[in-house]
Amino acid sequence: MPSKINFGAWPKENFKPENAKVVILPVPYDGTSTWIKGADKGPQALFEASTKLELYDIETDAEVYRQGIMTAPAVKQKGAPEKMIAAVRQAVSGFLQSDKFVVTVGGEHSVTIGAVQAYKEKYPGLSVLQLDAHADLQPEYYGSKYNHGCVMARLREFCPIVQAGIRSMSAEEKPFLDKSRVYFAHDIHKQTAWQRQAAAKLTDQVYVTIDLDVFDPSVLPSTGTPEPGGLGWYQVLDFLKIVSQEKQIVGFDVVELCPNPAAKASDFLAAKLVYKFLSYIFVK
Repeated sequence: MPSKINFGAWPKENFKPENAKVVILPVPYDGTSTWIKGADKGPQALFEASTKLELYDIETDAEVYRQGIMTAPAVKQKGAPEKMIAAVRQAVSGFLQSDKFVVTVGGEHSVTIGAVQAYKEKYPGLSVLQLDAHADLQPEYYGSKYNHGCVMARLREFCPIVQAGIRSMSAEEKPFLDKSRVYFAHDIHKQTAWQRQAAAKLTDQVYVTIDLDVFDPSVLPSTGTPEPGGLGWYQVLDFLKIVSQEKQIVGFDVVELCPNPAAKASDFLAAKLVYKFLSYIFVK
């Protein structure tokens, strides 16, 4: 991924590490995807789209780029997911030691494990909110405990989790599912009370992992494992806004953008989601 591509297009002083409260960390990894390949191209596509963002957010009446948003060098670890996860953990830990707010941009969903490991070291009471089409609770998938389908199985070993938007899982995952902490898409698509109920089950300090297939394919088709019946743009934003107001969001990631060169709308949605979520977090 070319290092010259940054997230956003704002004045140079707002990119400088010494002025930046936020670090955008690209992880172009696609080593365990099992259907549509191309998530390793996701960070670059998201960054290219982000240069077209309007810097003023109407809803929050804010320009969050003024907090300083720098783009870190990409974690380019190839091969086994364990090596990539260790590299992500090391990179995120380094930025947390400098009191930066880290946004990890994938790549496939397995990149989340390393980021959350680093955050757990700094915030022992951390909980994780997952927005996703898939439960990702496989103990092992395609011979690996660190496959993208095993992400939440690994995280729940050391963090309480809440899952929202889920609409696809295997029978093998059922024993590992805590139904009191999962909000299935078919249950929540016509009501909003679930949003505050879900937020209440999180600890005070929250890491949010957003797999872009949480969105309905009619909203965001460019992802590796699209599932019908997903959430809409404003459903996701309303939920993120509530969680941002009621909890301390300490970090987040956006993963599983699988860009289609002939259809740029998904890339732009992903970029705007990052900027919008930062606006909610920092306006607080």
